[in-house]
Amino acid sequence: ARAGAWPDRLLMAATLVGSSLAGFWVALLGMELFAVRLHWLPLMGAGDWRHYVLPASVLALLPTALILRMTRAGLCEILDQDYIRTARAKGLPPWRIMTRHALRNAMVPVVTVAGLNLGGLISGAVVTETVFDWPGIGRLLVDAVRYRDYPVIQGVTLLSVLGVLVINLLAELAIMRLDPRQRGH
Repeated sequence: ARAGAWPDRLLMAATLVGSSLAGFWVALLGMELFAVRLHWLPLMGAGDWRHYVLPASVLALLPTALILRMTRAGLCEILDQDYIRTARAKGLPPWRIMTRHALRNAMVPVVTVAGLNLGGLISGAVVTETVFDWPGIGRLLVDAVRYRDYPVIQGVTLLSVLGVLVINLLAELAIMRLDPRQRGH
């Protein structure tokens, strides 16, 4: 969709709402709508795949909204560049221009932000696990703090730091693959 067209405006409004809402509130709203009123998903528990849909959706909402907004902003900026006009003038098909030229260059800042946001999923997991009454690493950390279990606090912190480091390393490797200019840095 073109910038400013109704699908673009609708997507931007949805991502603005998605990035503005607190995870706790979205979880409660999702539970009320999809579990209590519509009976599409189970309210709590852990069994089949349906038990994971609501918590995973709540956890993914904020990062997905931010990544969509950044991707759109990057694409809008890149699609006005001279090399895109040159590719169009050469007669390249629009899908090739989008995938080979525009999207590849727009993804560099998006991958950086995505790497940072994935590290933030750990804090989101605490809220999600609490609301959905799930045992998990976030809940383990909260209980360890409550009962002053320092070895568990240190272990979860170390695991979280290692997870963030690995995610950021993978993001840097992806950036080097997307942008050859970054390989020398």
